[in-house]
Amino acid sequence: MGGLILTDSELTAKSQNVSRQELRELVRSQLQALLEQENFRGAKALLVPVQPADIAEAIEGLPETMQAIAFRLLSKNEAIEVYENLDSVVQQALIEEFKRQDLIDIVDKMSPDDRARLFDELPAKIVRRLLEQLSIQERQSTALLLGYEAETAGRIMTPEYVALKENWTVERALNHIRAQAELSETVYYLFVTNFARQLTGILSLRQLVLGQAEQTIGEIMTREVVSAQTSDDQEEVARMIQRYDFLAVPVVDTEDRLVGIITFDDVLDILEEEATEDIYTLGGVQSGGDNYFQSNLLDVARKRVVWLSVLLVTNTVTAAVIRSQQDILQEVVVLAAFIPLLIGTGGNVGAQSSTVVIRGLNTDELKIKNAIEVIRREAIAGAFLGLMLGIVVTGWAYFLQGGIESALSVAVTVGISLVGISVLASSAGAALPFLFQSLGLDPALMSAPFITTVVDVLGVLIYLSLARYILVL
Repeated sequence: MGGLILTDSELTAKSQNVSRQELRELVRSQLQALLEQENFRGAKALLVPVQPADIAEAIEGLPETMQAIAFRLLSKNEAIEVYENLDSVVQQALIEEFKRQDLIDIVDKMSPDDRARLFDELPAKIVRRLLEQLSIQERQSTALLLGYEAETAGRIMTPEYVALKENWTVERALNHIRAQAELSETVYYLFVTNFARQLTGILSLRQLVLGQAEQTIGEIMTREVVSAQTSDDQEEVARMIQRYDFLAVPVVDTEDRLVGIITFDDVLDILEEEATEDIYTLGGVQSGGDNYFQSNLLDVARKRVVWLSVLLVTNTVTAAVIRSQQDILQEVVVLAAFIPLLIGTGGNVGAQSSTVVIRGLNTDELKIKNAIEVIRREAIAGAFLGLMLGIVVTGWAYFLQGGIESALSVAVTVGISLVGISVLASSAGAALPFLFQSLGLDPALMSAPFITTVVDVLGVLIYLSLARYILVL
């Protein structure tokens, strides 16, 4: 290949000297080079030792015209795993390229929760057509999940689990697991139900293996079961699994019947999704869930413009405050030079406080009942910050003004104002997230613009009022 394409042995040797990320990029670049040369046999051989998740990432990095070609090189079983790991945008693009039967075969073999997640992203017309072509069992399991509200435990669970009965012996249970293992999401946790399918207990595979052959499941199982309801928010379920270090959690309906399980790998996806949403909302951006580089730029702008428009309007209030204090600014023009410094610093202090509080609320470290104590702590922290920054700013302001007669008075005004603004910003940054959560609003989305407004308007008012008192009176 003239040194351009690495052989399997060369690729293996190189993988010993590079990071995992570098290896994935190497696979992607080699795959693209082979496809450009139409060396499909070499491309297929290249992907043999690669993990499905890494193949999915390599395919996502290819030009759109090559993605379907690379996917068709995979065996059917491998294609199913790879498809489940692909970004939803790439999944939809491949659907348009697939032959009808190829598509049905892959979708039918997907796990029900992954299939439901895919259907959430597809147009309703395509979903209806796909549902009609699924096997009866897979159609029922998918319809079950799609019947629950989005972002609930019922929507993200899988109905593929191993259920045992209390009166079964350990030996019978092991035989049952061997027969059902391929059809189950996990066999590390085993769930015990009665004849009404109500959840009565749980045991681990370890407990089962260590049990005596003639012991009954009822003798070795744990009856105190932690479970989720189908209507529980997906984030609450994620926290439950995280809190108890579970590999999976059972999901029951209103009559305590076991209807599915949620595994830790689903939780990782949820936590990433929720963290991404929180980061977007902290920045005042609507979360669309799409990959940034695959999003239309007009959509990107539309998602960002909402709160920017709100801030644009609220900043007119700041302008009105400044306009009302024109006389003091005309008398001591140098005061205007320090307005951006004060409100900028105040905004940063408020953002720090709100970030700490919002994160605490999201992780359940902080409760609304602790609001007064948290606000008090942040106000004191703001006072300390203001004193430290105020001393520095006072000296800097005095130095900048040189021989101006009122230099000391202006510098002291700026320093004292910064202390007051820091206390105000810290208090507002701590209080507003609690307020919005108590009103049922998203504290991350609502806090940022309101903190900016409070700090800008009241900060300028504090500064100019103090300047009037010190410099004029």
